[in-house]
Amino acid sequence: MGNFLTLFFFKHKHNHNIQPHKMEDIQHNMVAVNGINMHVAELGKGPTILFIHGFPELWYTWRHQMIYLASHGYRAVAPDLRGYGDTTGAPTNDATKFTTLHVVGDLVALIEAVVAPGEEKVFVVGHDWGAFMAWALCLYRPDKVKALVNLSVPFSPRNPKFKPVDALRALYGNDYYIIRFQEPGEIEGELAVWGTERFLIDIFNYRKPEALLLPKGIGFGTSPNDPLVLPSWLSKEDLAYYTSKFEKTGFTGGLNYYRALNINWELTAAWTGAQVKVPVKFIVGDLDLTYNTMGAKDYIEKGGFKKDVPLLEDVIILRDVGHFLHEEKPDEINQYIHHFFKKF
Repeated sequence: MGNFLTLFFFKHKHNHNIQPHKMEDIQHNMVAVNGINMHVAELGKGPTILFIHGFPELWYTWRHQMIYLASHGYRAVAPDLRGYGDTTGAPTNDATKFTTLHVVGDLVALIEAVVAPGEEKVFVVGHDWGAFMAWALCLYRPDKVKALVNLSVPFSPRNPKFKPVDALRALYGNDYYIIRFQEPGEIEGELAVWGTERFLIDIFNYRKPEALLLPKGIGFGTSPNDPLVLPSWLSKEDLAYYTSKFEKTGFTGGLNYYRALNINWELTAAWTGAQVKVPVKFIVGDLDLTYNTMGAKDYIEKGGFKKDVPLLEDVIILRDVGHFLHEEKPDEINQYIHHFFKKF
């Protein structure tokens, strides 16, 4: 792959000429899109960057990127996806309403609602499920995207022979977290015992480069009475924000994305073999479970990724970095995003 694959640890130098925006500058709006009321955080002026979060996250996961990119002449727009945070109107008791087609429908309507006159395309940054949805957005509506920086989750081409949940069960067994998330109400019952704060901390702290197993009644192997140890990149205030929102909504909205995996497969037969034809930069941590499972490493390094995403310009693999790379290493991720989008 030559210079296509870059493996190094990035040293950040602060630019003292930048007068950054602050968290307090972020504006919050409700936007009616595709039959739901979407909560949107926004900061800055200039070309629009749409930030799409994952699980268990919110618009808030992009706070570092929003402040940095807004300070460098961009307009940062970060919604709470359907089923999350302060976004309302999605029927969380019906996982069939959480397919890629529903979520991309929300995002296309949001783009059309927020872009400036004459701005037909936006830049996109996605992480985790947000990356999954960003790939879908680029596949279904490439006319809406200037360029994409995706984090953690590479493109996943549709396999016409296997439904994804069935394949994952065969590969990793019934304790695999995606399988454990399938039955409505089951994992929610266990989460009620673990507690919202404990579940968030356990996920944010997960750094094993292997499949995540959550055996019934055992979960991450921690006890509700164990002291809460925050990862270095998360403050008590950050945890309090996430906890307050998920205690209000519960996790079912986010879990529905996993529950719609097989439905996505059924609905997207028409895109079997389709390529993503948008300029892309991809970044992942070498400790991320997504990089170390489902054949991702071989797919990325042996040409499959480039074949499916022909305008993939660069792959960055960060050393000793886990799943929440944009929060763990915000300075590096901010610079990578800025450097890539500057070209357009």
